[in-house]
Parts: sequence; structure tokens; C-alpha cells
Amino acid sequence: MRHILIIGAGRSASSLVQYLLDKSDAEDLFITIGDLSVQHAQTLIGEHPNARAMPLDVFNETQRREAIENSDLVISMLPARYHMEAAKDCLEFGKHLVTASYVSKEMHLLDPKVKAKGLVFMNEIGLDPGIDHMSAMQVIDRIRDAGGKMLLFESFTGGLVAPESDDNLWHYKFTWNPRNVVLAGQGGAAEFIQEGTYKYIPYHRLFRRTEFLEVEGHGRFEAYANRNSLKYRSVYGLEDVLTLYRGTMRRVGFSKAWNMFVQLGMTDDSYTIPDSENLSYREFVNLFLPYSPTDSVELKLRHSLKIDQDDLMWGKLVELDLFNPKKVLGIENATPAQALQRILEDKWTLQENEKDMIVMYHKFGYELKGEKKQIDSNMVLIGANQRHTAMAKTVGLPVAIAAIKILNEEITTPGVQLPIKKEVYEPILQELKEHGIEFQEHFTEYLGYNPDNVIG
Repeated sequence: MRHILIIGAGRSASSLVQYLLDKSDAEDLFITIGDLSVQHAQTLIGEHPNARAMPLDVFNETQRREAIENSDLVISMLPARYHMEAAKDCLEFGKHLVTASYVSKEMHLLDPKVKAKGLVFMNEIGLDPGIDHMSAMQVIDRIRDAGGKMLLFESFTGGLVAPESDDNLWHYKFTWNPRNVVLAGQGGAAEFIQEGTYKYIPYHRLFRRTEFLEVEGHGRFEAYANRNSLKYRSVYGLEDVLTLYRGTMRRVGFSKAWNMFVQLGMTDDSYTIPDSENLSYREFVNLFLPYSPTDSVELKLRHSLKIDQDDLMWGKLVELDLFNPKKVLGIENATPAQALQRILEDKWTLQENEKDMIVMYHKFGYELKGEKKQIDSNMVLIGANQRHTAMAKTVGLPVAIAAIKILNEEITTPGVQLPIKKEVYEPILQELKEHGIEFQEHFTEYLGYNPDNVIG
């Protein structure tokens, strides 16, 4: 049998594992899941005869190398910063590698050696990055093949709570790694280009510079800019495009409310708080407010943020139980961001029968035969429950499909790569349709940003 090793059995692994188990007999597969928690990995595979769970610490060199050497292909579902431990072993032992994470500089440096060994190291093959790349390149290539010239490309993705499970004022719940949500936008200014003009948004302004989007049948959303859109000019071959913008989608009003945490300093991850394990939620909030011998925490916060007691923003803060003097953080040496995450997880964790929703929205502006045109393309998917989420499905299925196609030598181009070639994206997108992951295209008038040629 052909052996696939999955390292990491986190939130996005359920659909990945189920797909591979369902295909294991027909494709002659045996799946090993290595995780720090064997019990959690075992839950994913049940009693299936073509799979096993094992303890695996990616930093245990002997354990890791033995597991990789005994596999034919490795899928790393670890956080991106840990992929290199597995990647170096895959290179040494001649094993293919698949990840859903962005290609790091260190991973990219392996490209010549990976090509020399004829291996496929497929990265960015999840949702975003992943399905966004494939669905975008499919349309961009189609426009180019018809003789069109790209003028505008915008891409937005949101992991959200489904309408039927939306029961809070923020219209949001965690559907993936909460830490990544809390730290979103940090690490540098957002960079993009609009109508030929470079634009930059520093972190402290990011959540007050939003775009509004209408998704047919699903209402209105807002989006804030991702950190670096400009690198995709070369990836997508859009060096001459006038507008290139990538962003994260939320329900309208989320970004304005989230900006309160940014302005207070609660999303900072650069220092730790002494005695944080004993701090109440109320005491944590008070850390970021001026001292007053008379004013309450609530009054100081309203004054600091300039919000009235009957303001919806105030209701959102109260709903999170931020001012509770009895709930304790319970985290030693917590950074403000870690403490905030702990508080939010109380309210924003999906319950057993609650559902999430993935929304992806692309805009393509182009010129064909002297006429400017626009295609709006969107995909909406609702999850089944807390375990089988839309997030797990859209991240895990592309990873699983790519893994089998690499083993079957249907994907053969060697090297460290993204899924932007037709040999990769066409068959994967076609199979994703069978699982309800399908884009709807709408042809509309080209709007652009600057129809009157006003300086941008």
C-alpha cells in the first residue's frame, strides 16, 4: 500500500482525513496521523482498517524522521513555522510534501534541490491560500486565452459563522485558529495598488479602511486589506494590472468594533503581563486605562474610546463579559493578545451543532477587443457542524485531492510550488464541485475605481 503521513490533527484535518479514508481502498492507501494527542488523532480515524494514529512531536528528530522515511508522501497540517522540520526530512528521504500554508523564504530556498530530486512540494493548497489561487488563475487564464488584458483583480475571503448560528452582536465566531484572528494584520503595513496608485495602510488604521461587498443571496459584507497584495503580481503574472487588492471578509460592523481592541493595545503580542494567570477579565481591561480614584472601569473605557452607553459598540463589549470581576484569565505570562484570545474563546467558540460559513469573492476587470468588462465570481459554503466545518472542508479537500494526484503522477512538475498551473487547478477545481465547492460567475459592467480619470 502507499503510505501517507499526516502531521498534525487540528481543526482543519477532519475533511482531509475523511476524504483519504473514503479513497483508501480504491487508491491503495494507508494513512498514518501523527499528533501530540494520539487520542485526538484516533477520533478522526475511528476503527478504520487503513489508518492508524501515533504520537508525533515534530521536534523529536528520531520520531519524526522514522515516520517520514516510512511514508510515500507527507502532509503537514502544522502551523507554517514548523513545516521546515518536515520539509528537510522529505528532501533527504525523497518524499513528496503537501501543505496548506504560505511558502516561506526558507521553503523557497529548497526549490533547486527539490527539483533536482524530482519531488513535488505543493504549498498554499488550502482555502486562502489555495482555492483562491486556483479559482483566480482559472478565470485569468481564460481571459488571456481569449486575447483579453487584465486591468483589475480583487480577491476576498471570509471564515464566518453561518446565519442560522449567528447569535451575537459581532456576527462572528472562530472557525479556524483563534490566535491568527487576534493577530490579523500585524507585521507591517498593508500594501496594494488601485488604479495604478500604490496604497499603504498601517496596522493602527487597517480596520477603519474597509471595502463593502454585496454577495448575491447572502447580503452585505465588509473587507479589510491583507498585508501584502503586491507579491501576487508576479505569482499571477499581473505585473501591468492597474488594481490588485486582497482582503479578509467580515460582516458589516465587525472591523469598527475590532478596532477598539487595536486602539486599546489588547492585540499586542510583544510583551508579557506579570501575574496574568490571576488577573480577572475586569482587571485585564483596566491595565489599558488611566488610573482614577473615582471612575469605574466601564466609565474609563467609554471615555477612552469615546463611545456612549447606548452605542452598539458598547453593547458588543458588554456581551463579551469583559468587565466580569470573577472570571480569571488563568494563563501564565500571557501577552495582551493571548489574554484577549482567552476572553473571546468564551463567547466565539462554535458549539457542537453550530455551523460556519466560507465566503470567497473575486473581481476580474479586463479589456477585450477594445471593450472593458468585469466578472464577479463568488463561492459560499455552509458547514455541517462544529467538527465538519466549511473551513475544514475547504482547507482539507484540496490538500487531500492534490496528495492523491501527486501519488498517481497526475501532478508531476517538480519543485516548491503553488497550485497556479492548469495541470493542478483544473482537475482539483472540477472535483471540488462534486463536494459543493463551486463558484458562481456574474458578468457585469466594468466599474474600476477611476472612471472620470481623477487622480487616485
